[in-house]
Amino acid sequence: MTLAESELAAEARQILRDRFGLEEFRSGQAAVIERLLAGKNVAAVFPTGGGKSLCYQLPSQMLSGTTVVVSPLIALMKDQCDALAARGIRAARLDSSLTEQEFRDAMRGIRDGSIRLLYVAPERFFNERFLASVGSLDVSLFAIDEAHCISQWGHNFRPDYLKLAELAGTLNADRILALTATATPAVLEDIRKAFAIERDDAIRTPFHRSNLHLKSTVVTAADHYETLRHRIESRPRGATLVYVSKQKTAEMIAEQLSDDGITATAYHAGMDAETRATIQQDFLASDDGIIVATIAFGMGIDKANIRYVYHYSPPKSLEAYAQEIGRAGRDGGQSVCELLLLPEDRVVLENFTYGDTPSRHSVGRMIDFCHGQPDEFFVSHYKLSFETDIRILVVRTLLTYLELDGYLQATSPRYDSYKIHPLVTSRAILNNFDGERREFLAGLLGQLTKARKWFSLNTVTAAKALGQDRQRIVKAIDFMAAQNWIEVNVSDLVHGYRWKRRLEHPKVIADQYFEKVVSREQSEVSRLEDVFAIASASNCQSRRLAEHFGEAMDEACGVCSHCLGEGPHTIPPISHREIGDGVRRALAEVCRQYPDHFATARQRTRFLCGLSSPQMIRSRLSRHASFGVCEQIPFADVLRQVEQISPEL
Repeated sequence: MTLAESELAAEARQILRDRFGLEEFRSGQAAVIERLLAGKNVAAVFPTGGGKSLCYQLPSQMLSGTTVVVSPLIALMKDQCDALAARGIRAARLDSSLTEQEFRDAMRGIRDGSIRLLYVAPERFFNERFLASVGSLDVSLFAIDEAHCISQWGHNFRPDYLKLAELAGTLNADRILALTATATPAVLEDIRKAFAIERDDAIRTPFHRSNLHLKSTVVTAADHYETLRHRIESRPRGATLVYVSKQKTAEMIAEQLSDDGITATAYHAGMDAETRATIQQDFLASDDGIIVATIAFGMGIDKANIRYVYHYSPPKSLEAYAQEIGRAGRDGGQSVCELLLLPEDRVVLENFTYGDTPSRHSVGRMIDFCHGQPDEFFVSHYKLSFETDIRILVVRTLLTYLELDGYLQATSPRYDSYKIHPLVTSRAILNNFDGERREFLAGLLGQLTKARKWFSLNTVTAAKALGQDRQRIVKAIDFMAAQNWIEVNVSDLVHGYRWKRRLEHPKVIADQYFEKVVSREQSEVSRLEDVFAIASASNCQSRRLAEHFGEAMDEACGVCSHCLGEGPHTIPPISHREIGDGVRRALAEVCRQYPDHFATARQRTRFLCGLSSPQMIRSRLSRHASFGVCEQIPFADVLRQVEQISPEL
């Protein structure tokens, strides 16, 4: 270590004590921070609760420019900003929950240097006003939380994340930090390649935590709830999370527990933001509170003394399982993580996976649409989703495939429609300018169309009418908003693309991409197989989980169900079921009523299994009495039988 590096390391430790109130770095933190301060790109793979956030929070106080943290977790951003404020460290967050005034205040603090740490939700990078605002920033560190989302081998692939590496270049970021708790070796390799991280600069800390006691019990439908109730009553009281897969299940189980004298609260994404925030705060303050929640709860929640995590419904992958049990025992205390496995739950979870896979016909329609576009074009992902009957995430994935394969290049997205509410008169605005600028703004304000409270502005139309570059119009609107002269709401987001090379054989590409989405479907199903395998307790469960993430354990944990002699468990196979005549008649009827929505056997199967599509939702077919009548039958079984049925029968 050079003298300069030694001095930086000493300064980092001083800040750790003075600003963060900590005496020592946790495992891996010092190695990550030292590399960042040396200007290197770094990956940090720490288990849930392993202290990833300090790896960018502390350097943000030492680097000269702005630290930009990309995170999909709004709760994490809010909690971390609040916690930093309590330590006298100013940080700002930019997400969809902010008002226009809050956005302006945050950007003002970033520009004047009083705020050096900026949390940004990924969708903000689709906002050209935001990109225009941050484009001039000196970005010293670009940190990507949940970096496993960049990998198609990851359990939570988000195609938008593939563009973050390009964005880091656009922002001229001095260094990059990629953070995740759930990277398998293949996923870490994808992260390294995307962000140009050397192998020695990928810091992985031990995955296994000896204070987490992994348990599993195979239950029947008759004793499922009673087993959970008995576990809670028979063990010492402590903060408890119960994970379920559906919102209605969360409410039902919380109500049953409360009726049985065990106070419990439901939590799910269907609740309003204020209610969710209240439930979270009450739980954080409690030593023995019980939350029955969907996976909407826990992301970014930092509670050290959770003693129990019960999976009433199985997680969809070992990555999800690791994240959810990782919320227990962050204080180092002994904690129990038990999976109450109802084998029949496999059907519903597998069927969810099949719901994202479009038909070959829909993939072909989307490729044909793109093929017919001019050299440069804009498209709404949501409109494309509806017109092709492909879920929005899959639409984005297919467009990303076209980018990765060198056919398309994404250009700046834009909002075509702006709604503007004047806070001062046009004369008061124009009095601040003269000459050409005054003439330009007068023309721009003249393009506003009056509604009740808001004026509307189509920026494309305005640009043509004024003979101006559209970007100048957007910057002018942003400037007027920053001066508190107007309020702005934007809508009609469209994404820009240009062809790098044209599709010579669209049908071949459609076939290839359909095979890709089917392959991903099978990959997701196999992830569920891994969950059932660990639940069987046929070997040390902690060792099996650690090996999945590339870590070898020298010896068995000694405290899991297998090590205590409670396994292996026998998991009965799902019996095949035939669909009845009533279902056949209902299917024939709905096909006659909506022939355009049921052109393929896969579309008909999705309807029977309760798996909606954009056109089904728009046509309210997801509310049809027969929607989901086969949700307890495996998708593959229903598809096999539907393929043998003529829709006219």
